[in-house]
Amino acid sequence: MGVLARYAPFLRVLHEAPLLLAEGSVVERLRRLPAGLLDPHVANAGLLFRPEGREALAGIYRDYRDIGLRHGLPTVLLTPTWRANAERLERAGLAGRDVFGEAVGLLAGLRDEVGGRGSDVFIGGLVGCRGDAYQPSEALPREDAAAFHAPHVEALARAGVDFLVAQALPALSEAEGLALAMARTGAPFLLSFVLRPTGALLDGTSLGEAVARIDALPGARPTAYMVNCVHPAVFREGMARQLGTWPSLGERVVGLQANTSRLSPEELDGRAELDSEPPDAFAREMARVHAELGTRLLGGCCGTDERHIAALAGVVTG
Repeated sequence: MGVLARYAPFLRVLHEAPLLLAEGSVVERLRRLPAGLLDPHVANAGLLFRPEGREALAGIYRDYRDIGLRHGLPTVLLTPTWRANAERLERAGLAGRDVFGEAVGLLAGLRDEVGGRGSDVFIGGLVGCRGDAYQPSEALPREDAAAFHAPHVEALARAGVDFLVAQALPALSEAEGLALAMARTGAPFLLSFVLRPTGALLDGTSLGEAVARIDALPGARPTAYMVNCVHPAVFREGMARQLGTWPSLGERVVGLQANTSRLSPEELDGRAELDSEPPDAFAREMARVHAELGTRLLGGCCGTDERHIAALAGVVTG
């Protein structure tokens, strides 16, 4: 199969489907299970090599898959590799292990479980920034980021993902480097930022400017953009402020995986207690995002679980 044909089903759905469902939180749900499942360096990636951990992962992803199937929505599942860069894999004792192949294999197996109905289940290869996602001062410069992230985005592309996605990006410079590295794989790719109510990234760059500057990188234009790890109300406010200056931004920012908390990133960083709102309230806020902004790829981040994603799917298809 040629490169273009390989990615055509996902690209067609991303560009043409009126709605797509993304997963809700995975790491936070694992955190609520008995202690010891999450690794301090790579979060949930190490569970791929532990039978009880692999089954816990499969159960969570299966919940999200089945919600999409019940509601007839194309559904996106993301590999448990957000923290699986080479430095962190070394610290976790996983250097040399086929983390990315195992991650894609887990989700591909869950897709295969449902036979032909799995044709609308898509696997995203997930990566994150090198440092703390809430600390833009830790972001890598563009060229350093391109070199640092190249090995794991290339490994994810070889493992057979339908697209690549970098999430919870706090700064423009590392996002630019990720765009360069991802573009070289030939896979479709999305970049997803943390956003303030002003419409700025955590490093102070406006979202509109960030998108314009990344889109202008030669040969590295992302397939689309997202926002994640903020409350839907924060996303609505930030986008409303940006659209006045950058009216085409709504066509490029197609997705939101939202928190259930209205707290700022600084207030959430390191917070021990879960700050969550009821599933029906979350679903109403997300439906409002879809109605007002046309955002089509909708899912959850911190504070969400299968109840929130089921309520969201029910509202937007009801």
